Amino acid sequence: MQPKIKTLSNRAVAKLTVAKDTVFWDRDLTGFGVRVYPTGGKVYVAQARGPQGPKRVTVGRHGVIHAEEARKRAALVIARVKAGEEAVPKPMKPADGPTVAELAERYLTEYVSVRCKPRTVKTVRSVVCRHIVPALGKLPLIAVGPTHVAGLHQSLHETPAAANQAVRALSAMYKLAEGWELVPDGLSNPCRDVSEYPGRRRERFLTEAELDRLGSALDQVETEGRASSSAVAAIRLLILTGCRKSEILSLRWEEVALDQAELRLADSKTGARVVSLSEPAVKLLAGLPRLPGNPWVLPGRKPGTHLRKLDDAWQAVRTRAGLEGVRLHDLRHSFASRALALGEGLPMIGKLLGHARIETTSRYAHLARDSVRASAERVAESIAADLL
Repeated sequence: MQPKIKTLSNRAVAKLTVAKDTVFWDRDLTGFGVRVYPTGGKVYVAQARGPQGPKRVTVGRHGVIHAEEARKRAALVIARVKAGEEAVPKPMKPADGPTVAELAERYLTEYVSVRCKPRTVKTVRSVVCRHIVPALGKLPLIAVGPTHVAGLHQSLHETPAAANQAVRALSAMYKLAEGWELVPDGLSNPCRDVSEYPGRRRERFLTEAELDRLGSALDQVETEGRASSSAVAAIRLLILTGCRKSEILSLRWEEVALDQAELRLADSKTGARVVSLSEPAVKLLAGLPRLPGNPWVLPGRKPGTHLRKLDDAWQAVRTRAGLEGVRLHDLRHSFASRALALGEGLPMIGKLLGHARIETTSRYAHLARDSVRASAERVAESIAADLL
């Protein structure tokens, strides 16, 4: 039996030496191998059984083509032989077939537009149309390799977030392409080994003193007329519930169950969810006026509309409170940090914030460690006081 190695990579193939002609087969893609000669020569081969029997084709020489390119060629040969088609003769060229642009169009229309929320659709469409299609759109899917993706990623290095979004979107496109059978079986995702740029930590957590100043500032700007009552109420609700801005601004009275102290959101970022309300939040909501003919909790200036922006109001509030640089979203982070300080675990924090995945909540893990460390310090100090 011919030997097998887990993955035929450039590094693995370079290390292979033999005393006699030997073929090493890849464990991931059946039929893909490298033939190693005692002289040191190495050629990549593809082998499959078709209607006319087994067939083996040389797809390239090691050192001339990359192992990943050989894998793509082999996957195509294997698929064609099994289908009873003629294997592509050596030297192979990237397959004709669906291009990245064609996949992008199908990805946007059949997946993103159907599965994602409007805001996400807008973001993904921008990433695909502004970055992916201009850079890679004309290439056949099978021709795109890690080098192409790394080049795209590097070209956007001045905007790391956009660079990472582009790689994620392209990776998602290739995963769907596999399910849609637009690429040969065994073709690896070209985004697999591209490392994303590290994200910048943007979490800001308000201290007790800062929250106290914020409360005073809210009272002052409302009294002075520098912010509407709806805007001030919205900011207070953000602090008291930990909700997203979009969830509060689009809140309808039919979603408010004061008797059960709940918000029953029909459509949030992660779908329908229930938000438990504290007593202060219930009192705040109970005190808000209900305008005839307006279903919104936070009405806008025009009849029948709801509040859409908090930028001006928040600027006035944070300036008065001395909180320059603090974002509205930091109120949500502050809600989470206070919950952790009170002993709540990450799973519960995720439920309070409406996170669909625990990975999203894991950004607060360092706060959880700090809380545990502080508790350990208090316990140790108490014991030490009795011992000494």
